[in-house]
Amino acid sequence: MTSTESAETRATTAAAEAAESAGWAESTTASVTEPTATTDAGGLTRLPLGGWLRWGWRQLTSMRTALILLFLLALASVPGSVLPQQGIDPAAVSQYYQSHPALAPFLNRLSLFNVFAAPWFAAIYLLLFTSLAGCVLPRTFRLVGSARQQPPRAPTNLARLPASASFVTATAPGPALQQAAGLLRGRRFRISEGEGWVSAEKGYLREVGNLLFHIALLALLFSVGLGGIFGYKANRLLIVGQGFADTPTALDVFRPGRFVGPGDLAPFSITLHGFSAQYVTSGPELYEPLNYDANLSYTAAPGAPVRHYQLRVNHPLVVDSVSVYLIGHGYAPVFKVTDGTGKVRWDGPVPFIPVDQTTLTSEGVIKVPDAKPGQLGFAGVFLPSAVDEGGRLESAFPAALNPRVSLVGFTGNLGMNSGQAQSVYQLDTTGLHELPMQPRPLAAGQSMKLPDGLGTVTYVGYQQWISLAITYDPGQLPALVSAIVALAGLILSFLVRRRRMFVRAVAAADGSTRVTVGGLARSDAAGGFEAEFDTLTELLRTELAATSDVTATDRQRAALTSTAEAAAESPPHASANGGSGGSIPQASAAGGFGGSPPQASTEGE
Repeated sequence: MTSTESAETRATTAAAEAAESAGWAESTTASVTEPTATTDAGGLTRLPLGGWLRWGWRQLTSMRTALILLFLLALASVPGSVLPQQGIDPAAVSQYYQSHPALAPFLNRLSLFNVFAAPWFAAIYLLLFTSLAGCVLPRTFRLVGSARQQPPRAPTNLARLPASASFVTATAPGPALQQAAGLLRGRRFRISEGEGWVSAEKGYLREVGNLLFHIALLALLFSVGLGGIFGYKANRLLIVGQGFADTPTALDVFRPGRFVGPGDLAPFSITLHGFSAQYVTSGPELYEPLNYDANLSYTAAPGAPVRHYQLRVNHPLVVDSVSVYLIGHGYAPVFKVTDGTGKVRWDGPVPFIPVDQTTLTSEGVIKVPDAKPGQLGFAGVFLPSAVDEGGRLESAFPAALNPRVSLVGFTGNLGMNSGQAQSVYQLDTTGLHELPMQPRPLAAGQSMKLPDGLGTVTYVGYQQWISLAITYDPGQLPALVSAIVALAGLILSFLVRRRRMFVRAVAAADGSTRVTVGGLARSDAAGGFEAEFDTLTELLRTELAATSDVTATDRQRAALTSTAEAAAESPPHASANGGSGGSIPQASAAGGFGGSPPQASTEGE
């Protein structure tokens, strides 16, 4: 092993030891463990049922499984966005059957025309919900427990931490640690103190944000399920001049939730008075719609006042928490059919379904089961703006600029008495034979006489129809709130960093104090902890230096004050040679000073 590799190994080991001492050591073992195996007398390895159950639960509640299920849920939603759905636009589903007669039955067997109610979609949804619940709930209890814990004890060797610094101060260890604790507490750190150390931690909101995101995601799934259980969806095709009440029998398609009955529907009624559409007439966006307006009147309940509303795309009508959306429109040619006896057997509009959304070329059928002497059926094509293209009529524009209709007649048994339900948009020609007549485009007011005295059919004109989607979803508002909370939690977990600061103070032999500061950030992908650590360390160094200067100045002042007080309290000195006394010294004959009066000499007298 080279010296470089040895250095890297030592650095890695030191970082691991530092993280372990700081209380943030990451587990090197897999979070999903295998169940304990046992060996029977025959040497065969057997796994206990409880071990398999624990292993399966850990697999299901692991983050890897949750991500896989989330990806599968998003993937399973793609067909619901690409293919027409029965609960949203049944007319488009019928059109898809006509355009793809071989593929449509196969897709229907896979529930791809009703994806969000399919059993396989529900299985993915429930597994994801269970996985998130098993992941979030234990983390909630762990977070509550960790939020109540104090920061861990400071490591012995702070130099091993990723960020560390050391300096000398004249402040004693005790006051230095108190000052460090005050500084960190002022920066909203949670403080734990011990003999010779201070530990501080900050950034608990990061785990709160992470947990908040998972709980909100769980609540979002629950809200979707709540709407599927207690809500309902319906569709109604409404021709101008017609109305309906919100009852199961008056709806074309009714898909209730599991706990929704006929009595749970809101008792409103709607009448369509008019519809107008505007389209782009030139340029690259030719045929594109500019505006759809449906003039409605509605009552919230029987006997309630009549209100008017202008229904537009993305501006639903909301009645008693039920949303009514405008999702489509088309033409309903008006026909008058007289049978061979001269009686009018049909007189009214028939909705034709667009087969070309660009020009609104539409197809539809007319069924006259009461006609005599034989039942009549017609399959027709409606052209809003008919033009001759090489001897063939086509629609050149979606607006009704030159409306024409072409019919093909049939007679025989329509099969409507067989007991099997039939689509009003399709004509079963099994028991019918085509009438020998040349189809020709009819303008408003023109008639076509049927052969063999079967009667006549007259194209009177046209009406317009709209398609309404009626939705009641009690989980819509909770889902919106959950999505906002999930976004807030995600932002919080990205912005907040979990970090710890440690301070140790030890008295040196020369009377000074060695202060060591260490720091550790659990997650600092965006960086910034080093700058925060340096700022806090410099602030602590500056405060301790200022405290040391103030303390030194106070000591000098205290020493001078003590000296002055001592001098004032002591007796005055008598002479420079050290004699002292309470009386004034007397001079001797020799000019000296003595402590006693001089004596007279008798010699020479």
